[in-house]
Parts: sequence; structure tokens; C-alpha cells
Amino acid sequence: MDRGTMRKLNAMLLVCLELIFASTVRAQSGTNTAEMNGDYTFSLNGITGNSGGTSSAYAAVGRFTADGAGNLSNGQLDANGLGSGAALTAQAFTGTYTIGADHRGVMNLVIGSSSKTLAFVMLANGNADFVEADAAGGSGTISSGTMEKADTAAYSTARITGDYAFGAAGLDNGNNRAALAGRFTSNGAGSLTNAAADVNAYSTVVSLSITAANYTVADTATGRGTMSLAFTINGSPGNLNFVFYVVNAGKLFTMESDTVSSATPLLSGVVQQQQTPTGGFSAASLNDMVIYMTGFDGCSTGTGSDVVAGLLTTDGSSAASVTYDEGFCGTGDPNLNLTGTYSVTSNGRTLMTLGGIEVIAYLVNTNEGMLFNGNSTELFGFGEPHAAGSFTNSSVSGAYGGFTMSPVTFGVIPFAGEFDADGASPTGSITGTEDTGGASGASSGVASRATYTVSPSPTNGRGSMTAASGLGGNASLYVISATKFVAVSMSDANPAVMVFERSPAPAATVSLATLTQNPTSVIGGSQSSTGTVTLSGSAPAGGVQVVLSSSNPGAAQVPSSVTVPAGATTATFTVTTSAVASSTWVSISASFGGVTKTATLSVNPVPRPTVSSLILNPSSVIGGLQSSTGTVTLSGPAPAGGAQVALSSSNPGAAQVPSSITVPAGATSASFTVRTSIVLLSTSANVSASYNNSTRTATLSVLL
Repeated sequence: MDRGTMRKLNAMLLVCLELIFASTVRAQSGTNTAEMNGDYTFSLNGITGNSGGTSSAYAAVGRFTADGAGNLSNGQLDANGLGSGAALTAQAFTGTYTIGADHRGVMNLVIGSSSKTLAFVMLANGNADFVEADAAGGSGTISSGTMEKADTAAYSTARITGDYAFGAAGLDNGNNRAALAGRFTSNGAGSLTNAAADVNAYSTVVSLSITAANYTVADTATGRGTMSLAFTINGSPGNLNFVFYVVNAGKLFTMESDTVSSATPLLSGVVQQQQTPTGGFSAASLNDMVIYMTGFDGCSTGTGSDVVAGLLTTDGSSAASVTYDEGFCGTGDPNLNLTGTYSVTSNGRTLMTLGGIEVIAYLVNTNEGMLFNGNSTELFGFGEPHAAGSFTNSSVSGAYGGFTMSPVTFGVIPFAGEFDADGASPTGSITGTEDTGGASGASSGVASRATYTVSPSPTNGRGSMTAASGLGGNASLYVISATKFVAVSMSDANPAVMVFERSPAPAATVSLATLTQNPTSVIGGSQSSTGTVTLSGSAPAGGVQVVLSSSNPGAAQVPSSVTVPAGATTATFTVTTSAVASSTWVSISASFGGVTKTATLSVNPVPRPTVSSLILNPSSVIGGLQSSTGTVTLSGPAPAGGAQVALSSSNPGAAQVPSSITVPAGATSASFTVRTSIVLLSTSANVSASYNNSTRTATLSVLL
């Protein structure tokens, strides 16, 4: 059977399924509405279409405050797309939401004279994944996205500082695919330097020469900011303008704000702070990474979505290989293998040539980054570190929240739901309930069942799923860690990447009350801080596991969780730190029972030492016949490059000193010679040593 026939058959089956389950997305009972509480930043992207067969890109970014009781306030969003009313700038909105016992929720947004309905699923870290669920009759918007807990203390231009990587993808006004990835350094004052970027547009990969870049967080109440990149491409000037909303100091959700045209596609993506290793990134920064990407493919009936998930491994030097599965047009190519070479520059730009296919990535951390390929499918996506160990069926076990990421065609039927995997061998079982948002109408509370197998060999953590409900069908999956896996369909006519992450533990009788740090300011690499989580009451039998995270693990690291023992109300954990080049703000977060608390830690560079003493030996000499030796001592070791201490004499006619003396790196003292001249009368000279806003003085007697 050819791809076109299979695609038509799958489309017919999907329509039948929608008719069977068609219903509006209903509000849940509200049992767990308190799970969403506090400030959130969100990003969504997708496709707007109609029954006439036309479609165009749509995206939005924004923020809101959830009160834990089902009400949204302080809502604001920016949206972009084609057509009248598609573009919105700092649009205020209100809304309501409810969350059921299984952690599935429904959110209704009132945006001016329009509205949106979102079906979402809560995750263990307090964030949520969602799909739009208000299309009907073949018209509307098909989209999905994420909502993440926001650190409002980071709503300022000054907090966006350091090295960042960025990635975004989307469509132009002719539905031509484009992808962009790059990096820059932010000075915390609105200037972006050391910028580099690559773009794949119209199936051509080009490096951008960025000539100017800047940003500002203009609204410190909402975390809304703007960013502009001026560049030349093939000798021609260009400019891209973005709006963003701050998640925390290490992460921004961003969207292109330019009018969508053939020259300016609607790009939507993320900016993340780079955890740059000492000395910069290198080939050793990439060795074991799970990738998942979305793009286009040419089907016999037109252009359809193309999805890839796989495991990329390297030798840490120059050789790379990838095992991956690709779904497209109602069929798929499972278990593909490519080999080739790769290189990594110090700023994180990575170039891979795999089986003749060029792939460009910009690393955020070791084995983590944003990447796109260089052929006509124009795949764009993410790479995450592949956790150590051998993965089997037992690695996929427990409760997961799952959703469909980044739909790129109007035919995608996105879902969000809660699933439970039993980890059984040789065949595991996944059961769950999901909400969908297809063009023909939303479906609520659809039962889902599938079987799966995962093996550590020949590709560690690669597995397969077979749906036992609905249409059936096959998918390939890759385990990222014990808490996350991704999957791609091998039989869906309009596939999308499916992401599954740990969902919350069963509702607790106690909640997370506070998170504190002591001290709140430390020296990176030499000092740590103690975090304390406090519950609203005593932990039940078995204790309470509180999930921990750091917004900048390159500067401050926390364990993945801390357990409050049964009967106790508090538990402590250690925040270890790494050396930093400049003062860095890090948000430490603790999550339990749908409540997330955040504390801010300042990680500072090792302070430069000061001059602690200046000694002259001898302190009395005969002018012109004798000299003295001066010894400068610092309060601590001199930094890299040494410490240049300025010297001066109050009476250079009698006693002369060099203009400065350098204390070598790592040393605490250095000596210099005080020369003297013949004097007619005995006199004295004050010799001074100055460094880092400190001065010490010693007196030398110069005798006749």
C-alpha cells in the first residue's frame, strides 16, 4: 500500500473515532484545583485552519496568576498569526480552571471578546502541559504548549545576564517551514553580545551574521520583554523582533512579533541559560543525548508532519552515530541508523554530519540543547541528557502526564492526559484518560490503553508501543530518564511528538508551606547553602517526597528531591555551588502536592583579596648607601592573572619605589626594593601599597 492510500485510510479512521467520542471538554470535579497555585508563564504554538482547507501558523506567549481555587488573574498574552485579529499585544485576560482527582484540568480564558478552552495535565514539578480544545466543525486552532511556574523576582532586565542559547521554529505566510537556533551573552543592561545563529529556511541552511542585538524587560509586573536581532544573510540586511515572557532568570518563552510574511516567519521557541563548562564547550560536552524533533514531509496528497525521536551517541571526540525512528504520512521508518562526524565550538555551536545529513545544535548544557537538520524536512527540536543505566520495561513505571508537542499541520489531533504504566515484563501495559482537541471537535475523558516493551540492547532505552484502544497503531519510544520518555507514531497520518513526564503523587493531607535558604548569598565553588522545606503539618506514614530543582544548575545544584520523614514537618538539603565569573541569581524551587515554593540564592565570584599589610625591612636606612625591602601581603590568594598592587612614595626625592608589584596568581605576597638617595638632612617617606580599594602604608626613615 502506498503512502497516499495509507494516509487517506488513517484520516478516515480518525474522523470515525472523533464522531464516536465527540463531546465538549467538560470541567473536572475540582478535587485537585489547589495543585495550580501562583504565577505561571506559558507558551503555545500550532495551526489555525478552516473547512476550506487553508491553514496558517499561530502562536502565543504570556503569563497569569492562579489562586488555587479556580480563578485566574493578572493574565496577559501576546499572540501572532495571519488574518484579522490574530495579532495581540500585551492583551489582558481573565479565566477560570478546575483540576480533577486524576490531575487532568480544564482552563477557560476570556480574552477580550473571544475565548480559549485548554485541556491540561499537571506534572510532578508543579508545571502543566496543555492542548487547545475549542476547534469544531473543521475550523479553529490546533495548538499545544506548556505552563511553567514563574519566578517573579526575575522580572527585570538586570536578572537576564550571562550566556544563553535559543531555538525557535515556525511557518511563514505561505506555510514554508523555518527553524532558528543560536546563542548570545547578556550583560544584564539590555545589550546582547557574542551572538551567533543559524537558520534553515526554504531547505537552505545559512549562518546569520548578527550585527546588533538588544533586549529589555519593559514590564516588571508581568515579566514581558522584547528582543531584537539585526543581521546580514548572504550579504543582505535583516531584522527579527521578538516578545518574551520571563519564566525565571535562566529561561524565557519567546515568539516573533513581526508581521508574518514571506520574509518573516512566525517563530516560537525558548531562550535558556547556558551552563558553560570551564574553558567553554568541547567535543566532550556531547556523548549521550535523546533527541525529538518535528518538521514537514512531502506526502502524495500534500505536505504532512514529520516526527523523529532517537538516541545520539558520540566517542567524545569526533565520531557520532544516531539510532532513530521517523513517522510521516501515515507510515514510518523504524530503527534507522546513521553515522558520521561532529564538532563543538567553545560557544556551544555543534555541527554534525550524519549519513550526509547536516544537523546544527546549540548546547545549553552537557548533552542538552536545541537542534535542527539541514534537509527539506526542516526538523526542529530538542536534545536531553540520556540518564545513566540500562533501561527496561521497569524504567517506564508509575503515573505520567502526557501531551502532544508542537503540532505543525491542521490534521494533528493533539491530546493531554494522565496515564499509568505498570512496568511489567516482558510486556508492559499503559492505561489512562485523555482529552483531545481535533479540528472536528474536542473529546473529553477518552479511555486509552496500550502495551509496550523497552530494551537496553541494541539501543539503550528504545522501545515500542501498540495501542489497544481507538484506532490502534504503533509508536516508537525512547526513555530519557526514570521520569520522562518521548514517543512518535509510526502509523498516524498527521503525527506529532508525544512527551510523557511524571505526574503528581496522590493528593496529600499536608501541603508545602515554605522554602528557605541559609545563607542566601554564597561564594560559588567554596560555599554551600542549606535549604529547608516546611510542610503545613506532619508528614504521613512513608514520609513526603518534595521535588527540588534549580533554575541554573551550572551555578547551584540541588538533589532531585528531599524526603520529609513520617511525623516530621521539615527537612533540609544542601545546595552545592560552582565557581562563577560574575554574581548570579539562582531560583531554587520545591514542589509537592501541586504547590511550588521558590527561594532565591545569590552565587557570587570569589572576592578579590585586599592589601592586609605592608612591611619595610629595614625601616631605617642611610640615604644613597642603603635600600629597604618592602613586602606586600594580601588577605587571600591572588586571582588568575595575578594581582597588580600599585606602589607610591610620599617623598620620591629620598625614597623611590616601582609603580607597581604583581603578586602571582595563587600567592599571597610579593616583595620590592625601595631605593634611596643622599639627603642633606635626615627625613622620612611614607610608602603606600594599594589594591582593590584597599591601601596600607609603612614609614621609612632616610638618614644623613
